[in-house]
Amino acid sequence: MIKDLYKSKNTLFSFETFPPKKDDDFPQIFEVVDRLCELEPDFISVTFGAGGSNSKKNREVAAYIKKKGVEPLAHLTSVGLQKEALDEYCAGLAADGVENILALRGDRPKTMSDEQYNSRSFHYANEMIEYLKSTTNMCFGAACYPDKHFEAPTMHDDLIRMRNKAKAGADFFITQLFFDNDKFFALQEQADLMGIESPISAGIMPITSAKQLGTSISLSGTSIPKPFADLVARYGDYPEDMRKAGIDYAINQIRNLLERGVDGIHLYTMNHPELGETILKAVR
Repeated sequence: MIKDLYKSKNTLFSFETFPPKKDDDFPQIFEVVDRLCELEPDFISVTFGAGGSNSKKNREVAAYIKKKGVEPLAHLTSVGLQKEALDEYCAGLAADGVENILALRGDRPKTMSDEQYNSRSFHYANEMIEYLKSTTNMCFGAACYPDKHFEAPTMHDDLIRMRNKAKAGADFFITQLFFDNDKFFALQEQADLMGIESPISAGIMPITSAKQLGTSISLSGTSIPKPFADLVARYGDYPEDMRKAGIDYAINQIRNLLERGVDGIHLYTMNHPELGETILKAVR
């Protein structure tokens, strides 16, 4: 289980993958996984579509990662799942030998009615973790936010939610992407003061184009520090230069985090294994 890896190693390295939405593109994900496994990560996570829209693909990819000899981390969003569907999904994971779940509330699917949304079994991720802790023997990760979740009124409110997840049984945390390491270190310090002892992996996304930055910010609500904004202003209109500068920025972030003894580095590589290879060669 992933929780045991955190206990046995100083810093974990991991990747996130996502199953393509189009069936014709789905076989490509196995090529991505093959290349990522060659880099010997400690685990690879697999995203879960809104409301479980790609749950079968999620399970299939997670099972494939397990067969490759790497620990899979199956994302699981509670917003679109009632208890019966959740039980069935977790039983399927267990049958495939998958023991790790990243428990998320998830975004409300566009097709979900108000009645369905208000009658869902779990309103927050900590409720799902608490339930699954009582019904499975899984290891659970959860999300946390250096810039705070966009729905949280204050950072303190967000830390209380993080503490609730830890109390419910979250064995470790992975952060939302961020570009200012000081915010990550502040999160670590505040979590410690709140009595949160679970290890925290830093979520890093190398930004290789100005368009990617805009998409990432709109989805995550992550703030942009001035050094990174200046970088985008300088190189944004020059694709090759922007790609190199974005990767270099991520490498420097990771080196600084490693110097401070970070528990883990989780790379959001957007199914581009060459990014993972370049970055790991530079920092390992």
